Amino acid sequence: MRVLAIGDPHLARQDPKPMTIFGEGWEGHPEALFEGWRAVVREDDLVLVPGDVSWAMQLADAIPDLEDLAALPGEKVLVRGNHDYWWPSIGKLRAALPARMHAIQNDAVRVGDVVVAGTRGWICPGAHEFGEKDAKIYARELERLDLSLARADAIRSPGDAVIVMLHYPPTNAKLAPSGFTERIQAFAPDALVFAHVHGAQGTVAPSLPGIKVVFAAADALAFRPTLVLPDRRRREPT
Repeated sequence: MRVLAIGDPHLARQDPKPMTIFGEGWEGHPEALFEGWRAVVREDDLVLVPGDVSWAMQLADAIPDLEDLAALPGEKVLVRGNHDYWWPSIGKLRAALPARMHAIQNDAVRVGDVVVAGTRGWICPGAHEFGEKDAKIYARELERLDLSLARADAIRSPGDAVIVMLHYPPTNAKLAPSGFTERIQAFAPDALVFAHVHGAQGTVAPSLPGIKVVFAAADALAFRPTLVLPDRRRREPT
């Protein structure tokens, strides 16, 4: 089992939305995403999807998009993105998810010998648009990351690989330290995966010593999932 990642599928089968309005890099979407995924991912792989799965506003409308992802090779783990308005309570979501698809919210999941923790994240202090409302959401997301990391610590076994997955970058455009980077560095996972940033905005990827940092926005990857960890042995999900 390898671990790969690709974020921001931005699917919309129920109410199609042309992503080319966000730039030429989205030409051919979503077919390019499906083709790229099938070209890279094996059936026994684990694929991390760090948010912005569907443009749907309600869970029922997002189900076709979830089913389209589920039909692709590999087992999947999702976190919520800023556009995932359809995401309901975690219990309701897990009851509706297709087979071999997992969602993280205030907790963590183990697939094989890989433990995945994470949360949506938010824009960080020092960003030019960061305001009082953002400060409250930022603090809440840090609390959610704390809960997720605590659960990851509780379920991991010796030899497990641990990955933290965020939707937002864990820092601002100046790559300043944040509550996210501080917590992630202290926890010392094997890898950090994030997405969210598109097109000309470029990546906002900090250097975290000893931690592999993977920027996984779909358009930046030309719609082909990127390798996070090479082959691992396999256990049942926890």
